[in-house]
Amino acid sequence: MSIVILDTKCSNLLSVKLSIEKLGYNPIITNDTKIILKAKKLFLPGVGSASEIMKILSSKKLIDVIKNIKCPTLGICLGMQLLSSFSEESNGINMLGILDSCVSLLNTNDLPLPHTGWNQIFFDNYNPLFKNISSGSWFYFIHSYAFSLNKYTISKTLYNIYFSSSVQKDNFFGVQFHPEKSGCIGEKLLLNFLEM
Repeated sequence: MSIVILDTKCSNLLSVKLSIEKLGYNPIITNDTKIILKAKKLFLPGVGSASEIMKILSSKKLIDVIKNIKCPTLGICLGMQLLSSFSEESNGINMLGILDSCVSLLNTNDLPLPHTGWNQIFFDNYNPLFKNISSGSWFYFIHSYAFSLNKYTISKTLYNIYFSSSVQKDNFFGVQFHPEKSGCIGEKLLLNFLEM
């Protein structure tokens, strides 16, 4: 099986790769269009600046490639936010536009920003991403921007207000947390995605 991690030049590429290898798979980190188009599973990791990643994707002519991918695709953290139509970050950035929803700065009130550390995800409906994972499970987060609750939300998390901690539209999945930093429960989620 061809497991591809899109090379977004972000700092979590290696940790995602190692987590997948631990599960018995051999992922490839690349931005080669020919390899991406043959993927059976695609990971879209991201940490840092949305504008920088969008510049990279644009320069490599990958925006339309990603939007038209038919295999299961998992955006992680900023990789999830890239699925949006627009982000408020850096005075506003047009994103991939896969989900007709925007990303905005978390309304944390007096809570620290970025939202960093372990928090729970809650869901009401079964999704294959959460096979054998209980609602209320704890995952590791680090982010300042997020999707509000919307029609694509498949789990939510409370940090002053509820936000979308995971989303899905067709073959595109996104998780705001870092499964590769979330111990056994994160490994289970990655395995669920790989076994879809």
